[in-house]
Amino acid sequence: MIVAFSVTPLGVGEDVGEYVADAVRVVRESGLPNRTDAMFTSVEGEWDEVMDVVKRAVAAVEARAPRVSVVMKADIRPGVTDGLSAKVATVERHLSA
Repeated sequence: MIVAFSVTPLGVGEDVGEYVADAVRVVRESGLPNRTDAMFTSVEGEWDEVMDVVKRAVAAVEARAPRVSVVMKADIRPGVTDGLSAKVATVERHLSA
């Protein structure tokens, strides 16, 4: 599965980059395939391991913020691996045609 998620600390002011970095650090240290862009961090793996990473990423932000907002979107497709790269490659292939 691939989960795209965004963790936003609330009640800490407008500049939240250092808090978001805490969450992204957890994802990157997990060893699971991942990608971060301006809006979401995506992580790929089995259900339990991905959800554990998301939970720990939220906990990292929650440890420093009085309130946390989480947005998640999941693509559950058994048997597919390397979806983070393969999905983008498919779109790029169509753009090149």
